[in-house]
Amino acid sequence: MFKVAGGRVPGSTYRIQFGPHFGFSEAAALVPYLAALGITDLYAAPILEARAGSTHGYDVTDPTRVRAALGGEEGFRRLVAALKTHGLGLLLDIVPNHMAASPQNPWWADLLRHGPSSPYAPFFDIDWDPPAPDLKGRVLLPVLGTSFGEELEKGALQLILKEDGFYVCYHEQAFPLAPETYALILAPPQNAVPEETAALRRASREVINAQLGYLNGTPGHPESFNRLEVILAQQHYRLACWRLANSEINYRRFFDVSELVGVRVEDPAVFEATHRLLLRLAAEGSVTGFRIDHIDGLYDPYAYLHRLREKLAALGLESFYLVVEKIRTGTEELPGDWPVAGTTGYDFLNAVSELLVDERGLTHLEQIYREVTGSADFSEVVHRCKRLVLERLFASETATLAQDLWFLAKKDRYGRDLPLAALKEALSELTASLPVYRTYIRGYPVAARDKYYIEKACARALRRSPHLHAALTFLRRLLLLTDWHRLPPAQQEERRHFVMRWQQLTGPVTAKGFEDTALYRYNRLLALNEVGGNPGTSGLTVSEFHARNAAVLQCWPHTLNATSTHDTKRSEDVRARLSILSEIPTIWAEKFKLWQQWNQAKKPVVKGRPVPDANTEWFIYQTLLGAWPLDEKEEAEFKVRLAAYVTKVAREAKVFTEWLDPDPQYEQALHEFLMAILTPEPGNLFRADFAALEEIVAYYGALNSLAQVLLKIATPGIPDFYQGTEVWNFSLVDPDNRRPVDFARHSVLLQGLQKDEKSRSKLSLVQELLSSWKDGRIKLYTTHKALHCRRSHSELFSGGAYLPLTVAGLRREYVCAFIRQKGNQWVLVAVPRLPVRLQQQSRAGLRNPAAPALPALQPPLGAATWDDDGLLLPETAPEEWYNIFTGERLRCIPSPPCGPTLEGVRILYLAEVFRSFPVALLTAR
Repeated sequence: MFKVAGGRVPGSTYRIQFGPHFGFSEAAALVPYLAALGITDLYAAPILEARAGSTHGYDVTDPTRVRAALGGEEGFRRLVAALKTHGLGLLLDIVPNHMAASPQNPWWADLLRHGPSSPYAPFFDIDWDPPAPDLKGRVLLPVLGTSFGEELEKGALQLILKEDGFYVCYHEQAFPLAPETYALILAPPQNAVPEETAALRRASREVINAQLGYLNGTPGHPESFNRLEVILAQQHYRLACWRLANSEINYRRFFDVSELVGVRVEDPAVFEATHRLLLRLAAEGSVTGFRIDHIDGLYDPYAYLHRLREKLAALGLESFYLVVEKIRTGTEELPGDWPVAGTTGYDFLNAVSELLVDERGLTHLEQIYREVTGSADFSEVVHRCKRLVLERLFASETATLAQDLWFLAKKDRYGRDLPLAALKEALSELTASLPVYRTYIRGYPVAARDKYYIEKACARALRRSPHLHAALTFLRRLLLLTDWHRLPPAQQEERRHFVMRWQQLTGPVTAKGFEDTALYRYNRLLALNEVGGNPGTSGLTVSEFHARNAAVLQCWPHTLNATSTHDTKRSEDVRARLSILSEIPTIWAEKFKLWQQWNQAKKPVVKGRPVPDANTEWFIYQTLLGAWPLDEKEEAEFKVRLAAYVTKVAREAKVFTEWLDPDPQYEQALHEFLMAILTPEPGNLFRADFAALEEIVAYYGALNSLAQVLLKIATPGIPDFYQGTEVWNFSLVDPDNRRPVDFARHSVLLQGLQKDEKSRSKLSLVQELLSSWKDGRIKLYTTHKALHCRRSHSELFSGGAYLPLTVAGLRREYVCAFIRQKGNQWVLVAVPRLPVRLQQQSRAGLRNPAAPALPALQPPLGAATWDDDGLLLPETAPEEWYNIFTGERLRCIPSPPCGPTLEGVRILYLAEVFRSFPVALLTAR
């Protein structure tokens, strides 16, 4: 754990997305609102020069300049000034792993023009000696819509002359030509008369343009393109159909995105060039923290982080705030020797999601889901999907590594008889079996953590493919560097390099196989289908959640706690709604089967199959329950968004259609089904029945959302808010979650709440907020009040003790409560969980828990819900408390003589804690 000592640590962060319609001036105008909300640090998307029209900024074209389209460095200075005026810091997203593989990138353009001799050739992660003979010393550019020959002969490739030289244009892209091939362009046609030859030698622009017109050929005359083909064959790149990217690409990409090329940031010169501006902004105090994107893509994350930390220390910024976008899986821990404050918060997101689901309901849901869809176990689905993407999306990377593995085997007495095919299969099987995104081996000896995961992957691979025993045994020895001491230094380095290159592949394979395939195939409960999550989980108990938080406080107290990001599959409010289904699995199953029956006739038939199938239909109904708008005026827009969303989902699942081979007929059938079931016409039984269940799910999901946001703010870690989520936000995966936010409306709502707080009692205000919960002010109020409480108790929340509280009574599983304490500062947090089952059983009697009826729409308040159950507080805790949401004062009572287990404690009745508001944040009086 890196100790932040003396440096600025955010109290809370607010993520904004920069783009064509939201630049530095818009962000500066937002600062007063964020300060009023209680935010301490703006958390900004990348700001370096990016491709024209970029909506995210990760396609950097020039890391030495602030992006002009956002307002340039002058606009950035004004934003920084606004932040400093209101006391806010700036956490900046930076992208060390990749840049845009675009002619708009001057470094990439120079490489295309000069090839391996370009001074920027070492900047990019390119294999200049790949297996394909026509790519020796060249880069494959998979940018053509169809085959090279087809594009050539229809005249889509055209030579032009610009001020700085010749280019070949393909639609809006212009690729520079190698200067040594200019002579081929200026050479006169073979049948030119002497006068024409002399004119070409004089090379006036008019004559050159005429020559280019001749070289560019005439569609319908294939032979007219011969000279152009010869010229293009002499370039330092090969223009190719986009479909070749996955099988022949010879540069490292960001996942499978050919438009983003890997950067060799492990090279000190490359690091210096790509970080010079960023370090200057940090030294000036314009930026107060970095969020490091895709840390797992780097060749050596440890070395990168330490180099960055050293550069910052040289500027006097020893404690500069750093967090990494690291996706942890299962019980995986962040490497303890990384000099960072923590991660971007997916671990918290998934922990709180698991807390909000019902373990018993998940077991029931699993049974129903398998019965209805025939789905396999989630771990099996993940393995199949990882093998699928290895074959379809990363065939080139896999083939290159397998070839390297074969060469290494030939130098080993135990490996030289292993065939290439067996080694390649073993490599794929072990990669698909790795239970984490990647390991972090840097050399010998291999850390216990990394050895554990590789041994586990090898064991899994052997169980699946015992016929690969010999190949897997060799691969295991190589990855664990077990023969290190008997190898000469050159072979040691070869093996180390192989392992580190393999580690750069496993992350993208997991991301594409797990996140972008398996999460769209396994649909038991979509609330759990999230980045870094475990859709097959049985949930998290309250005690397990407390243990997780205590560990965070001890090891990573300044990590981010996120609940929505620009990369989440669903917004926090959608997940909070869908968690409710785990509480009503029987009712959900009945509704699904009924809706399936009613809507059967609305399914178009494609290739002999009704669309959608049961698994997709299950997915659709859950999506509708999770994302259905609260305002009827938004329904028309939602249907448009939904149509685009289901197309993306179907392509990501890669079952009936996919990005590489779309099936327009299938996708159209999906749209027709959606519109048919959602049209409110006579005879549509589904719409009314769906609306009745959706009302329940939406209401109790809102209670889950309030609990979620308060836990995020109060548990160990730094609460992170994604733009617009301080009110209800029912967004789906990008690009849906990157839609413009109506900040003007949010600001008006906040101003109204601030005015109401001054002019009326808090109790009166929260009663109104509960009755008008659909307008989103209740979430905004909860967020605003809790953030200000956190800001006024910054030291307590930053490093104060975390004391889990026990519930005395029959409702202990329905409450998550704890105290944060430092010195004489005390804050108590309590939230309900499983609100539907809580209300069902409170009304039916806790001794008769099989109450199947859906409860009325009312919050779990007062004695009617909580009876005489109470929180057990330590005897040293304050006797009097103040509820910051309601203004109510509460008093503990001494423990009644109920037995030795209650000695030395005080009791705070839950009926008082939740007397008027469904979540509680209490401060000591």
